[in-house]
Amino acid sequence: MTAQPETLVIATRASRLALWQAEHVRDRLLELYPSCRVELLKMTTRGDQILDRTLSKVGGKGLFVKELETALLDGRADLAVHSLKDVPVDLGSPFRLSAILERDDPCDALVSNEFSSLADVPAGSVIGTSSLRRESQIRERFPQLVVRPLRGNLDTRLAKLDRGDYAAIILAAAGLRRLGLTERIRAVLPPELSLPAAGQGALGIEIMESRDDLHAWLAPMVSAGTTACALAERAVSRALGGSCQVPLAAYAQEHDGRLDLRALVAEPDGSCIMRAQIQGAVADAARLGEQVARELMDQGADQILARLLASPDSH
Repeated sequence: MTAQPETLVIATRASRLALWQAEHVRDRLLELYPSCRVELLKMTTRGDQILDRTLSKVGGKGLFVKELETALLDGRADLAVHSLKDVPVDLGSPFRLSAILERDDPCDALVSNEFSSLADVPAGSVIGTSSLRRESQIRERFPQLVVRPLRGNLDTRLAKLDRGDYAAIILAAAGLRRLGLTERIRAVLPPELSLPAAGQGALGIEIMESRDDLHAWLAPMVSAGTTACALAERAVSRALGGSCQVPLAAYAQEHDGRLDLRALVAEPDGSCIMRAQIQGAVADAARLGEQVARELMDQGADQILARLLASPDSH
């Protein structure tokens, strides 16, 4: 039996939601190891600093991870807590995605002070989202609406809505729930309307791959069901070279040892969306993700991907 930890330092972004996530992990660790001292190292990332451009134009979600990884590398922190959807799918040496915790609501949420559904929003009204994935699905279903970028942390985005800059905004339901803002959700968008991002609603813990001791300490926190779903979803994204530059969604559900995986790739303007779905055993999670990705490529997703990833506007 590995000796119990004495002190652990968690690297986290300083936003209110990120701090909630880090504190949640801290509390879980203290339940497991009551004598351990768990500290938070609060950091501001490049993703938090660059707010005048969309993520797809400034380097993608990895901008929320790099500074935390530097703290792991230089020993200031033992682990970093992330929203799993922000963790690059090609995460590799010398880092390790050690634990994926049980998922909260994976769906997107409509937040509005006037409207209870996207169908109720008048033509020409402005919808805010920072995600090409959300934008493309809204544009496909509601071409009469205007979609504009929305950056900043959760409180900043809500303030922009309340100021009247947007008729409605789309946020992750999990983030609102975690901060006690469930009453701001006017409608949870079902996956049929807005298919979630890979890993949405789940927390991931990143460590140095050399830390076998820490990996063992984190093991009791792992959710097997969420991990299987995330493995399938992230396999789709990895196979398709997924990044913020590509409108890509992947969502798996686990029932009785089987996975139901849905995925899509879209034109940003919603003019063309390719969809695929597969069922299979949990043990085949990664293979299912790769198979769905191949189906999307066969439909022509590779042409969309090649164009978007080569576009100067996407960097």
